[in-house]
Amino acid sequence: MAGKAALSKIRNIGIIAHIDAGKTTVTERVLYYTGRIHRMGEVHDGQATMDWMEQEQERGITITSAATQFSWAGSTVQLIDTPGHVDFTIEVERSLRVLDGAIVIFCAVGGVQPQSETVWHQADRYGVPRMAFINKMDRVGADFFGAVDQMRKKLGAKPVLLQLPLGAEENHTGVVDLIAMKGLVWQADDLGMTFEEVPIPDELSEEALRYREELIEAVVETDDDLTEKYLSGETLTEEEICSAIRKATLAMDVVPVLCGSGLRNKGIQPLLDAVVRYLPSPLDVPPISGIDPDSFEIVTRSPTDSDPMCAIVFKIRMDEGRRLTYVRVYSGKLKAEGPIYISTTKAKERVARIFEMHANQRKRIKEAHAGAIVGVVGLKSVRTGDTICDEAHPIVLEPIDAYEPVMSVAIEPRTTGDQEKLLFLLDKLVSEDPTFRYRLDDESGQTIISGMGELHLEVLVDRLLREFNLQANVGRPQVVYRETIAREVEAEGIFDREISGKTHYGRVRLHLEPLKRNAGFTYRVALPPEPPVPEEFMTAIEEGVQESLLGGIVAGYPIIDIGATLIEATVRENESSEIAFKVAASLAFTEGCTKGGGVLLEPVMEVEVTVPEEYASAVIGDIGSRRGKVVNVNPRRAITLIKALIPLSEMFGYSTDLRSASKGRGTFTMQFSYYDEAPARK
Repeated sequence: MAGKAALSKIRNIGIIAHIDAGKTTVTERVLYYTGRIHRMGEVHDGQATMDWMEQEQERGITITSAATQFSWAGSTVQLIDTPGHVDFTIEVERSLRVLDGAIVIFCAVGGVQPQSETVWHQADRYGVPRMAFINKMDRVGADFFGAVDQMRKKLGAKPVLLQLPLGAEENHTGVVDLIAMKGLVWQADDLGMTFEEVPIPDELSEEALRYREELIEAVVETDDDLTEKYLSGETLTEEEICSAIRKATLAMDVVPVLCGSGLRNKGIQPLLDAVVRYLPSPLDVPPISGIDPDSFEIVTRSPTDSDPMCAIVFKIRMDEGRRLTYVRVYSGKLKAEGPIYISTTKAKERVARIFEMHANQRKRIKEAHAGAIVGVVGLKSVRTGDTICDEAHPIVLEPIDAYEPVMSVAIEPRTTGDQEKLLFLLDKLVSEDPTFRYRLDDESGQTIISGMGELHLEVLVDRLLREFNLQANVGRPQVVYRETIAREVEAEGIFDREISGKTHYGRVRLHLEPLKRNAGFTYRVALPPEPPVPEEFMTAIEEGVQESLLGGIVAGYPIIDIGATLIEATVRENESSEIAFKVAASLAFTEGCTKGGGVLLEPVMEVEVTVPEEYASAVIGDIGSRRGKVVNVNPRRAITLIKALIPLSEMFGYSTDLRSASKGRGTFTMQFSYYDEAPARK
């Protein structure tokens, strides 16, 4: 792949979309028509090439991004198929970080869906030129122009139509090519391998001419010579139109739009042609820039073999027990069995082997050149986002941001021996997934694992149990309530019993009062000076009260925010004992809590929500429905920060609900604030 001529023939692209828009189905057709595979697998059958994980095949969704490469029209296309579910959005994030272009797939029925918007803005953030493919034109309710209109309104995009659909729903047969001004019709008898060129139907000819004019007007603005030629009434050649589309696409001024039906094998070959024609090669994107870790100056690397080697680690996964590291090479050559320098950690390692990847299959190669996306074995300490480079020419590239987890579940090994195995496996998963965390809860003794949502955690747990053969019980942390009393009371406890032939007597009277929230527990003594109570009995009384705090009378939860005052203690000569006073104190405390009206307290969380301003009112309304109290609303440009206090019991499922209320664009953090009275249980 050395040299500019070879680099100009490389396309590093990704397929991104909302879940169920048809990414993997389209990818399967792409691989089939390019000869990369010889049998098309279907997502719903669990046979898709790129969905190789058991969990993907069973659920019919993409969970992890998968890389492959193929040839088309003299170019080498390196493609990454990404997940559509928001729980796995880190897979899209880190893929877009290393890609030069993207195909965004929209469902012709659903249009711009929540995760469509998320991945679109992720591509904006990384400056990735893209084209759109309106898929599922065969579906009932398919609306090509409706989907295009949503692109304008919801994404602020400037779509330019390169095609119009020939029919819709059950009548969808192909597309109208607005550049060549001809129809393309696919037959159903050869799995879409061939298509026929036909004249544009009369009923579509006027509409086709109108949209062709709109296309030309949109793209000639990027070229003064073409603008002058167009305004003078001269006819532009197909080559000139294509060149103008490419230039406008690379500048991210327009988004070319194509259409078809992946499942019905229509529209894929023109999509591949468009990838080669309009999406960038490594030469079309600016040289990668980073920081020299020694001088802290900005340095750049050009996509040539002559520049020092520079690459970024964008994904790590365990493959047959070994770490497989995915890297994008930006400059120079990455050689097998050669040394590399990890500039982010200043560590030195050696590459064992390099592979071209095709989903979970791999082909061994000796070296990877600028522009390559490859798998590497042998790197033990690298993390996602690390820069690897030539030690003599160090550079640190911008890291890959990870999202903070928003949901947790508890996992407990069934045997003590499995605890060490669990921690070992969790460390492996953490190295694979930057959005995964785990911790040991000192209070419960549980291992708490945290991720981006319920599906994310479900998949991780499934891998632990099935892939790694761990025996464990899985739940989720329960809300730990507390108790207190509602009013001041006085209560008496008397213990008078014969034990082993000896009488044990103790009498205690306590005054109990509720305290302010977060006050905890206070204990004091208010006994008259005479007659004196022996010190050992006083200690036993306090111990009896302290132990009684561990279990309340409402539901057995610990008691807080209460003050206890010892106001009487009666001693009998030769009969009183420490155990008697300890029990008497406990009886008095329990009696007092019963008379004082036990109150259940629930943990209240301090929640901070970041949401686009147009969704702020909906989020505030939702907070109110969760018995929350909005503390502060702080508008900032296009986003709004909302601080609120919400009971923890109302926060389960909030991650999913917030994404729904904000079309997938809202995020939140929470931490414990205080305990407050819980509503009466029904």
